[in-house]
Amino acid sequence: MALPDLLSAETVLGSLSATNRKQALQMISEAAAAKLGLDSRIIFDAVMERERLGSTGVGDGVAIPHARLEGLDHVFGLFAKLKNPIDFDAIDGRPVDLVFLLLAPETSGAEHLKALARISRVFRREDIRSHLRATETRDGMVAILTLQDESNAA
Repeated sequence: MALPDLLSAETVLGSLSATNRKQALQMISEAAAAKLGLDSRIIFDAVMERERLGSTGVGDGVAIPHARLEGLDHVFGLFAKLKNPIDFDAIDGRPVDLVFLLLAPETSGAEHLKALARISRVFRREDIRSHLRATETRDGMVAILTLQDESNAA
């Protein structure tokens, strides 16, 4: 699953003001719930349950919180750039300012894992991370994520 299938300008949040991991995940869950027509508490609880297993802060200022949800019928992505980096208990100890939320149907197996792998590959690239940090517009962020992903989809 490629990022263009997951993202649009409506699922990108720029300059999100959060002061800690819990608040950031709550704000992101609320935004996802509004797009999906689901209860934000269900999303937040599922994401926090996953966080309790181990932080989704993957390093280099990036977090990829993810969860499987009952009642969801497709894989969904939402990207947020935080106004100020926050402690996410990331594996490298660095604060996080780029967050990609991935939600998948409870029954999805390979599709969820493939999307997670794709997101991880995109965010491993320093050029993409620095371009995202330098871009202020939603359309610009979508273009960076989707065009770079399409060029590396092979």
